[in-house]
Amino acid sequence: MKDNTCGYCVKGEPLAKFGIYICDLSVSMLVLFKEQSHPGRCIVAYKDHVSEMTDLSDDERNAFFADVAKAAKAIHQAFHPNKVNYGSYADTGHHLHVHLVPKYKDDFEWNSTFVMNPDRVYLTDAAYEDMIDKIKAQLEADHE
Repeated sequence: MKDNTCGYCVKGEPLAKFGIYICDLSVSMLVLFKEQSHPGRCIVAYKDHVSEMTDLSDDERNAFFADVAKAAKAIHQAFHPNKVNYGSYADTGHHLHVHLVPKYKDDFEWNSTFVMNPDRVYLTDAAYEDMIDKIKAQLEADHE
C-alpha cells in the first residue's frame, strides 16, 4: 500500500525536502537525513505505508528491525559514533520509520535527547555523496 501524499511512498521531490535515498534494504529503504548535526544520521522507512509497528506481522516486524540493526551497524562502522540513538516519531507523518542518530561524546546534544531537526548543518552535494558511499561500502562489506 502506498500514500500519494507521503514522502517515503512517493520519493522524489517530497523525500528530497528532508532526505536523500541511499538504497533498499530487505523490507525498507535507507535514507540519509539532510540535516547532519549528527554525522551519519539516517532514516530506515518501511517499504509499505503502515502507521504502526503493530500493523506488521511478527515476521515483517522482525525483518524491519533487522534492517534497522543492519543500518546501525553500517553507521557505526562508517562514522564511529559513541552511541546511536533511535527515534520513531510520526504524529503527523503516518509512515513507519526509525531515525538513527549517531551521537558523539562531548559533541552536539551528547547526554540529551536529540532534536528532530535542529536546522544547523547542511552539506554540499559532494559531502552527502561521500557519506552515502561510506554507508554503502559498509552495507556491502557486511554482505560478503
